[in-house]
Parts: sequence; C-alpha cells; structure tokens
Amino acid sequence: MLEKSDHTKSIQRDREDLASAIRLAAHFDLHEGICNHFSVQCDGPDELYLINAYGWHWSEVTPDRLLLIDGDGNVLDGDGEVEASARNIHISSHRANPRHKAILHVHMPHATALSMLKGGRLLMAHQTACRFHGRIGYEEEFGGIAVTEEEGQRIAQQARDNSHIDCMFLANHGVVCSGPSVAQAFDDLYYLERAARQQILAMSTGQELLLIPEATVELTAKQFRDDFEVYANKHFDALKRLVA
Repeated sequence: MLEKSDHTKSIQRDREDLASAIRLAAHFDLHEGICNHFSVQCDGPDELYLINAYGWHWSEVTPDRLLLIDGDGNVLDGDGEVEASARNIHISSHRANPRHKAILHVHMPHATALSMLKGGRLLMAHQTACRFHGRIGYEEEFGGIAVTEEEGQRIAQQARDNSHIDCMFLANHGVVCSGPSVAQAFDDLYYLERAARQQILAMSTGQELLLIPEATVELTAKQFRDDFEVYANKHFDALKRLVA
C-alpha cells in the first residue's frame, strides 16, 4: 500500500503526465475544441481518477487544472465540472479493463475518418499499422452522445469482453486509446493517427492497397511489442519537451 507521501507524489506525477498529454494532443491537432477527454486512474486502494475539466482549451491545461474525481464522478479536488460524456465513458472504461491506467478519447481527423466508413478498418498495409495487430476493437454502432451511464457502459463493453484490446474505433464518433501508463496510451494515440493518415493517403490514389502478408504482420507486431514500453517512455519524454 502506498504511504500518504508516496500517494501524493504518485498523483502529482499522474497530473503532470496527463496534462502534458492533453497539451500534446492540442499541439498535434488530435483534439476537437474543448471536447474530448483524457483520464488516469490513480494508484492506491480508492477509486480515484484524474480527468480534464470541461471548458479549458487543451493548450491551456496544466496539472493543477485537472480534476480529481471519485467513482461516482464527484469532484474531490479542482475547479470546474466533468462533462457528462467524459464521466460516463471513462469511469465505465476504467472499470471494464483495470489494466488500463490511462484512457484517451479523441476525434482525431484521420482515425475518425476511418470510423465513418462502412466496414472501416485499419488495414495492415504499413509497418506502423502492424503495431496495432490484434489490439484493435471496433464498436459498430453509433448510439448518440454518451450523456447517459448506459451509453458509457455500452461503449466500454468491448474492453470488458476483450482484455487484449487497447485501441477502439467508435463508429461515426472517434477513437479510444488505453494503456498501463499515459506514455504508452499516448504513444498508441499518436501512431494510430499516423497509421490512419498513411492509409487514407494511399487510398486516395484510387489504387489497390498492397497488404502485408499475415506472417510478416505478426512478426512486425511482435517486434513492436518487445520494445514498446521502453520506446513509448523515451518518445513521451521527448514529446513532453515540446510543450514544457
């Protein structure tokens, strides 16, 4: 169990990482207005989350502007309110897959474009896409804005049923990338958008995509997994310097 001083330090680290990720999403134009939301489940025995407050532009978010909330969505620390869809999606998603410490939801342009296509899928046509092999889920129906707890639970259902899934495409909506740390979740978010952009650019030529053979896809995915945590941490440290 974390001592009180260690617990305080842990929450502060989470605040700093989450605020950096939010500002980086603005830097790379992955967010949409003052909407979309990132969250972290705090370490320790209590059900506590850090989440961005509704109303701040993402470039303005600092560690002290994040909200600390409980499992009912009550604000325990910080000024502002939690958007209803943020509360419903994130609390349900954290509970659905406890290994996901960080959950990042955005409407980033190219990945969201794939969610708007009938049967839209991230295809294994580039090495960047291969890092997501076996780790992507697809929520096939749009249920409206998640202003109810039931809709948040519906969105989280795939994470509950498929513990290996880290990235979700939400039909007609956007994406959710989750991971055991902010660094790993943001690394996936960054590269998912890159992979979607590469696919859409290739598709725009009107020519047939050159898909990678399944055995090579599996090999490449394993190569990414073997070095994922180390690379994600180094990448995130480098990116944080852009918004320091």
